[in-house]
Amino acid sequence: MFFIFLIYLSFISLGLPDSILGSAWPLMNTDLGVPIGNAGIASIIISIGTIISSLFSYRLIRVLGTGKIVIISIAMTAIALLGFSFSPSFIWLLLCAIPLGLGAGAVDAALNRFVATHYEAKHMNWLHAFWGVGALLGPVILSILVFWGNSWRSGYFTISILQFALVLLLLFSLSKWKKYEDTDSNTIQYTKEINSESKMGLLNSFRRKGSAFGMVSFFLIASTEASMMLWGSSYLVRIEDIPPENAAGWISLYFIGMTAGRMLSGFLSIRINNESLIQIGCTLTVSGLLIMLLPLPIIFTLLSFIIIGMGLAPIYPSMLHQTPVYFGKHNSQAAMGIQMAFAYTGATLVAPLLGQSLATISFLIFPYFLLACVAGIMFCRLILIRSNKTGVEPKRLSQ
Repeated sequence: MFFIFLIYLSFISLGLPDSILGSAWPLMNTDLGVPIGNAGIASIIISIGTIISSLFSYRLIRVLGTGKIVIISIAMTAIALLGFSFSPSFIWLLLCAIPLGLGAGAVDAALNRFVATHYEAKHMNWLHAFWGVGALLGPVILSILVFWGNSWRSGYFTISILQFALVLLLLFSLSKWKKYEDTDSNTIQYTKEINSESKMGLLNSFRRKGSAFGMVSFFLIASTEASMMLWGSSYLVRIEDIPPENAAGWISLYFIGMTAGRMLSGFLSIRINNESLIQIGCTLTVSGLLIMLLPLPIIFTLLSFIIIGMGLAPIYPSMLHQTPVYFGKHNSQAAMGIQMAFAYTGATLVAPLLGQSLATISFLIFPYFLLACVAGIMFCRLILIRSNKTGVEPKRLSQ
């Protein structure tokens, strides 16, 4: 239980910096004197770092072990966030985005793979619910500090201190990580398994039937979530005329919906399989987006943020939990790295490009774009299911 608690705690730390850029940007771009669309540039750099580290995660984990990867990665994000808080210019911000991205990729892939291989679906949903807790706390912390008369910099500084505190806790707990280390990642096994791993190769993951559609579905879900995180607050400012300092707090409704949805999905997964949860989530997301599109009072737009968050909640963790089913347990770490690379690529390319389009055309197209992404996810998962009708669910721990 202590091991899974540490994983949950680590995912809270992953969520904290993920949401604060989008919620703080309406204040940051004015302070730094750059166009509103420039948030996409910082997002691209962060995502490139996560793509690189996630692709190489399976080798890094075998060499260093999961515990050390978690500690090093969170320390890198803490240092990067501290740099954000002292950024004198947008260029400095971009430089700090490099270690922030690199720090997120490897630990994300490692912890997702461990839970997908060894624990039931409820733990995967709860794991990402704790990410939602962190993502929820980011805008809330920022909004409170700004309300008290502080700048956006104090938000980054506070979150950086929280990250450093978690690093200290993990350092004192390193022996526990070694005790519960996954045998696939244990350095003792590295010399015996590295040859078979190198023969398997990352690209061999595409040899499975329908695997390309599975990868594309990760691209689309990450594009949807990243777009909502990065531009949801700006949508409220531009379309609903909500003041920037208030919009930074209202975007937390999306993360409330996502966190609550993942907690609920953890219980539902005991009775409902992963693919059914994905389908339910897509349907609920579409409903929320349709409410956003209707010419209703602002309260309904805010309500739609909760519904969209609850709809998206089970999709990503359920897709991750299916990795050993579609790729096999032995291949799951390499496949997980590729899936997450596709996800980060979606966040890298789509959300920033969308921002430029929104700034050039209109923020009115925002919900239409998200609807198209969800439709694509539903289509890709349908093809993947039909291509893998013989997939067998591996045994996982139930505690």
